[in-house]
Amino acid sequence: MNGTLYGIGLGPGDSELLTLKAVRLIETAKVVAYPALIGGDSFARSIAVPYFSANLREISIEIPMTTAREPAQAAYDKAADEIATVLAAGTNVVVLCEGDPFFYGSFMYLYARLSKRFSTEIVPGVTSMTASAAALGLPLAARNEVLSVIPGPLETDLLRAQIEFSDSLVIMKVGRHLARIRDVIKDLGLLGKAVYIERATLAAERKMPLVDAPDKAPYFSMILLVKGGDPWL
Repeated sequence: MNGTLYGIGLGPGDSELLTLKAVRLIETAKVVAYPALIGGDSFARSIAVPYFSANLREISIEIPMTTAREPAQAAYDKAADEIATVLAAGTNVVVLCEGDPFFYGSFMYLYARLSKRFSTEIVPGVTSMTASAAALGLPLAARNEVLSVIPGPLETDLLRAQIEFSDSLVIMKVGRHLARIRDVIKDLGLLGKAVYIERATLAAERKMPLVDAPDKAPYFSMILLVKGGDPWL
């Protein structure tokens, strides 16, 4: 009998934000897999490691940090083959995923490769979007407001159109695109409504008005913009 594949959402970084189900599955796992930098650390592992048991087998999935799709796809192909071997032997595999598995989550690439062959269960996690809103004390949307989630690398004209259309926005993967995004928001007269946060829920968390944000932002950074067109007070 084959094992079950579990995709576990870990949340944004604080180890206490894991769900009870996620903790239970991690604590009882015999095999865990997680994405990692090539030759480097794994942020996903650092979140979950307080719940690791002794004699745990770990599968590190080394993902190249490049905009090209092919190297990462090859890494997921290799990882899927290794995980499939474990599952076929009858052992469950817990795959750790930062944030939520199906919200910009790395697990979806393994899900596409393995879910048709093996029983698969998804355990949702707290997203960086909702964690950032909580840290900032900023409700994202109320009543009939439209909330948009936009990736920072989006082409400038599309970015502008999305910002104009939506009532509230979460702009993710800001990183090196911060200055360009800020210019668009400023040109639209919305700079005073935008806030910046990086490394939400971690000890290194920083938050401030977007106008004061650094020109160089880390990958784990985000802009929240709430126009407040449908007041909730």
